[in-house]
Amino acid sequence: MKKALFTGTFDPYTIGHDSVVRRALTFMDEIVIAVVERNVHKQSLFSNEQRVKMIQDLYADEPRVNVLPFHNLAVDFAKEQGAQFIIRGVRSISDFEYEKEMAEMNKRLSGIETILLLTEPELACVSSSMVRELLSYGKDVSAFLPKGMKLLKG
Repeated sequence: MKKALFTGTFDPYTIGHDSVVRRALTFMDEIVIAVVERNVHKQSLFSNEQRVKMIQDLYADEPRVNVLPFHNLAVDFAKEQGAQFIIRGVRSISDFEYEKEMAEMNKRLSGIETILLLTEPELACVSSSMVRELLSYGKDVSAFLPKGMKLLKG
């Protein structure tokens, strides 16, 4: 069984994140969406509990997706979950450079392979940071959220 970990802050979870998961499900048997409990580099709009719940609700009918909070290194959590792979999305060259270095370090630390999925061109501009900013100005962000996703109060 091929199992992958997909990590992120997901504040909020976007159509780009959903695209990565749905595409990875075409070659993975199971995906654990690992929601970072606290990112010291970002101020969260939604609590960790809200982020986990929103994503769990989105995939309620998909038994091959499990959504869990985590607070340790991704490779350690991947091992705890029995995942052989880490899935990451790449939107730009700068994303690629960062993800390449992280993948190499993760491989060295654990032997776990990272699979990079290139974002579809029409989704390259979508990021949680942009969606958070639009929300802060009271804009409708539904076009940037997966169909059926409901935002809990932030």
